[in-house]
Amino acid sequence: MTMSPRRRLRGMVDQFAGAIIRMGGIGIILSILGIFVFLVAQAIPLFFSPTGSLTRQIDVGTTSTDLPQATLVGINDGQSLSYVLTPDTLSFLQLPSGNAYPVARPPALEEANITAVAQMTGDTQQLALGTDDGHVIPMRIRFRTVFDDTGTRETIPKVAAGPALTIDPTHGTIVRLAYQKGDDGISALGLNNQGHLWYGAFRQLDPGYESTQPPVDLSPHITGTVTSLVMDGLGEAFAAGTSAGELYYWKTQYDGPPALIGVYRVAPARVAITALAYLIGDRSLIVGTAEGAVSVWTELSERQDHTRSRLQAIHHLAPHSTPVTVISASKRNKGFITSDTIGSVHIHHATSEQTLLRIPGHGTAITALMFAPKANGAVALTADGNLLTYDIENPHPEITLKTLFGKVWYEGYDKPEFVWQSSGATDDVEPKFSLTPITLGTLKGTFYALLLAVPLAVLSAIYTSMFMHPSLRATIKPTVEIMAALPTVVLGFLAGLWLAPLIEDIFPALLGMLIVIPCSVLTVSLLWQLVPGPIRKRMTHGMEALILIPIIGGATALCYLNTPFFEQLLFGGDYKAWLDTSLGLSYDQRNAIIIGFAMGFAIIPIIYSISEEALSNVPKRLIAASLGLGATPWQTLTRLVLVAAAPGIFSAIMMGFGRAVGETMIVLMATGNTPIMDINPFNGFRTLAANIAVEIPEAPQSGTLYRTLFLAALLLFMMTFVVNTIAEVIRQRMRKQYSQF
Repeated sequence: MTMSPRRRLRGMVDQFAGAIIRMGGIGIILSILGIFVFLVAQAIPLFFSPTGSLTRQIDVGTTSTDLPQATLVGINDGQSLSYVLTPDTLSFLQLPSGNAYPVARPPALEEANITAVAQMTGDTQQLALGTDDGHVIPMRIRFRTVFDDTGTRETIPKVAAGPALTIDPTHGTIVRLAYQKGDDGISALGLNNQGHLWYGAFRQLDPGYESTQPPVDLSPHITGTVTSLVMDGLGEAFAAGTSAGELYYWKTQYDGPPALIGVYRVAPARVAITALAYLIGDRSLIVGTAEGAVSVWTELSERQDHTRSRLQAIHHLAPHSTPVTVISASKRNKGFITSDTIGSVHIHHATSEQTLLRIPGHGTAITALMFAPKANGAVALTADGNLLTYDIENPHPEITLKTLFGKVWYEGYDKPEFVWQSSGATDDVEPKFSLTPITLGTLKGTFYALLLAVPLAVLSAIYTSMFMHPSLRATIKPTVEIMAALPTVVLGFLAGLWLAPLIEDIFPALLGMLIVIPCSVLTVSLLWQLVPGPIRKRMTHGMEALILIPIIGGATALCYLNTPFFEQLLFGGDYKAWLDTSLGLSYDQRNAIIIGFAMGFAIIPIIYSISEEALSNVPKRLIAASLGLGATPWQTLTRLVLVAAAPGIFSAIMMGFGRAVGETMIVLMATGNTPIMDINPFNGFRTLAANIAVEIPEAPQSGTLYRTLFLAALLLFMMTFVVNTIAEVIRQRMRKQYSQF
């Protein structure tokens, strides 16, 4: 029997539609997979291991064995020009060729006998030279980039030296030196060959400098031999390490000599502190010892008014096998490099407390070392006169699993904390990339939103499906579903600017409503039972809800008008003070309760609509059979309808969960958007989605913040994917279990 043309056409259309549907399904799956692959591709470079190697070795024809403290190396931003400073020479070398670049030496260098040299913390172009007669000579090495007519780039060094300043009034030989130059003048710290540590401050004049006070001898405060010195970039604090393993820490005073803040045991007795340096920002001090230990110490305030402070060890890095010789801090981040007596170079990062790279040496001590300005290389000078250059590739040193999800001890903090703070007022602020606070904020906001939305939506769906009159249901259901069309930015705007101040003013009344409204409804329900039967029968079944509207409205108004009464009754007259004194909780205007109302309003239509459909799809014949066998409507609901509709209701709740987790604008506008670790419902939070929206416009492409935000997006993607997958598995099992209905 042959098929009619119409049936044949219908089959072809059916096959075509099936193919389109299959292609659409496959397309959706591929799209989701593509999003996942893209997020992984953007985030995975955060965890790539750093690379680094020795790239060249140049014999500079000078040794630094006799006076290692008087040697210095440097390199320009583009790593095309390096310099070597020793007691006898100042030479510039072109890289990578190693050819000498002629530069005129200042006359002051020709006349002085250099015995020590120091770089300024935070500005490696500013140097100071210590002499054998107790003087300090300020010096600056500046690199200037020019382009010729053909567009060829050339870096031109320029050396300038200032007048000699007396730091040691006894005119001893300066053997160690620390130095700082600011807009107002110069500060210097010099150790002479007799073991006296002198501090001097000089005010800038036009021309020259003038001593603001006679040099101060700090050696009476010190036990042991000073083996290392360092001064911060502002000249406000300095430290000295000794052969006894003690660290002496001073702070300068405006109208007097420096004040000794404390003496700290950094290393075991008789283990010398061999190297000191400040991290960028001058808030943390790096310490290297003769045992090879490397640690980071930060200044903490002991009083709330910051009038007293102390140093605290917050990080311990992987040690060297031999004594540390030089430490050089990065000018880009909280990284630094260290060297030792066998030529090994270690690359560390303070925040992550990781030794990222170890470059082995060749048995010769490194006497001078400098991290390249862009932190992508380094240059070192060995004791036998070889200049070593290193290439380093380490774009994301701040990121480890610990810094993302664990507690980290940040500069200035009393203890390890979970903190998100991607940037600060200055470039030297320590970035903090913990995703834990914003993950907790995501779950916190979702919890309070579902806490309000799930009972209201599911119970409303039950009443609409089972008890409401069909004509009223035809009006109520579309109205609730229209709620989903309201833009979330409008909800967030209203919640932040109208609802939050309102809730702050009537919060005691809001708690009163939780008691008064249910009691009013129960009272009216009991009174309704006393109404004569003939009167009750005149009202259409399911229309009782209309009677409750004025009752609920009246109870709400009553509580609102009696806010002071509830505040006095529940909280003794001041609910904010009661929360603080009794529970230790602070109340912020934009808090999780506001999000509960605003986001709950946004997800109620989703949960309500799907739940109502699930309940309405329970076969009517089963409901009729249950009622026909004598079951009450309530028994039919609890023992039949809810059991049969349970998979659909569960799916509705999971859909609402996914909607709440990914919400952005409501959270962005209705909370303080503060990434804090606190489950207190009376303060704000920041979610993963809101964090991405806030931070991504300021994130440099392919930078650490940029990739961390994509990692946050991946975490959000996986969170919703896993929850939805688990929900689908549970739903299928429930459907299979209750398929008999």
